[in-house]
Amino acid sequence: MRQLRLGKDAMDRDWAEPELDLGVVAAHAGYSRYHFIRAFKEAYGETPGQYLTHRRIERAEEMLRSADLSVTEICHLVGFSSLGSFSAGFKARTGLTPSEYRAEHVGRGAALIPGCYAMLWAGGFPTATLKKRRAGRPVYGDGDQQEAASPDRSAES
Repeated sequence: MRQLRLGKDAMDRDWAEPELDLGVVAAHAGYSRYHFIRAFKEAYGETPGQYLTHRRIERAEEMLRSADLSVTEICHLVGFSSLGSFSAGFKARTGLTPSEYRAEHVGRGAALIPGCYAMLWAGGFPTATLKKRRAGRPVYGDGDQQEAASPDRSAES
């Protein structure tokens, strides 16, 4: 059971990573992929894929209730790579589409968190950030420090 919890903990920790797959989770638990599926289902009553989808949809529900982000942005932030599979899974789990869920549940609490703050908190879209860093271009704000550190050459002329 302890080994299964290691795999479950990896899913709970890295649920937003679209690259999180069965092989990675099974490796955390020290199982082969297929043995992990059988053992996980026996212990928790659902497959690792179903569990991960439920975790992602739970997070999406929270964001739909509290953040002023589009459904597409939320879809990507919670780890889905396809809006269609996100919407279908969301409706199967909640009985409502993401837009219907938001319309029904918004306004029952505090004001929505502005999307820019929610994106900042969530770290933005990981793929865009990683592409910028891999390309060697300065990330937002890095260029400002370089400009401030270097003297203005146009003033010397």
